Amino acid sequence: MWAAYCFEYGKEVDQDIVETARLIRLAAEQGNAIAQFNLGVRYADGTGVQRDEAEAVRLYRLSAEQGNEYAQFSLARSYADGTGGVQRDEVEAVRLYRLSAEQGNQYAQHYLAGCYADGTGVQRDEAEAVRLYRLSAEQGNAKAQYSLGVCYADGRGVQRDEVEAVRLYRLSAEEGYAYAQCNLGMCYANGTGVQR
Repeated sequence: MWAAYCFEYGKEVDQDIVETARLIRLAAEQGNAIAQFNLGVRYADGTGVQRDEAEAVRLYRLSAEQGNEYAQFSLARSYADGTGGVQRDEVEAVRLYRLSAEQGNQYAQHYLAGCYADGTGVQRDEAEAVRLYRLSAEQGNAKAQYSLGVCYADGRGVQRDEVEAVRLYRLSAEEGYAYAQCNLGMCYANGTGVQR
């Protein structure tokens, strides 16, 4: 791959990345929801284009309005954090997480579960949090596996079950999630849900 020095950015830029962004832009301008989302991601992280969070949000919105679950999730994150030129709005974040989660997006399921667990933008409902964590965990989401394990360990939204907590921590730990590794280690150290 050939790289050229780009004075505008002050760093080397791979011309293939710039060309890819240009082609994605062409599809996005024609209303392609996947291209709109992908171009939004590029603006969010500055890949092949100058970083511009507001433009990323604009593109996420266009894609989300067409039902793209990934754009809905990314737009929800912007509302949750108040980034990209939007005011922080937890209720709107929950609405968008829900749209994405209903399409099976494991990340949206995990974040929406956290909203229900904490009562952020929605009335607190630990049973609903457990249901959503489980949906995400069953898709292999290590953070959701860990969070569901915490629910079982503490008896939050589900009957307390230390053995199930250990099983979930182990699944998450095997994916490299540090918090799960720590909790699993503590379970072994204390003999909680597993032989000491």
